[in-house]
Amino acid sequence: MCVKEAVVSGVRPGTAASRGGTASRGGTGARPGGARGAPRAAGEERALTSVAAGDRFRGEEPEHTPRLWHVTLSVSGTRAPLTEVRRALEQLAHDHPFLLTSRYADDHAEIRYWEEARDLHDAAAVALRLWGEHRQTAGLPPWEIVGLEVIDRATYHQRIAAGYGPAPATPVGVHPF
Repeated sequence: MCVKEAVVSGVRPGTAASRGGTASRGGTGARPGGARGAPRAAGEERALTSVAAGDRFRGEEPEHTPRLWHVTLSVSGTRAPLTEVRRALEQLAHDHPFLLTSRYADDHAEIRYWEEARDLHDAAAVALRLWGEHRQTAGLPPWEIVGLEVIDRATYHQRIAAGYGPAPATPVGVHPF
């Protein structure tokens, strides 16, 4: 079994720790060696456990192993120059090649990608941190998250086969709306 430890402030979406799932065995908010939901002192960091694809905790059924989730993250805010928005999204895609496609305008953007996580909660938690954690390093606009969709792989493919749902993520890359 391959289990990796990471610290919340040091975990970034796209790193090995987040790709394998981000929740600790105790669930979100668990303190290392402490009770779930126990308060942390100011500045105290929370350790997260990641499980590599195919690995299991003893006694867990196969449905608890990591699986793929299709994520669509929508952000918006005050207008920003299109060239800066495009450059920032390209930088984000360069830093984190797991991003499939980004669409943008001067006041909103949509990012779509696949995330590997043990459950929807873990995939959504990583997605909700993506924009804020990379705002400075990629030069992203100070926009807020206004939408999030996380669906499993089977649902994604059912929607595509039925002719509804998110269009396949092609062309890959950063494109205007």
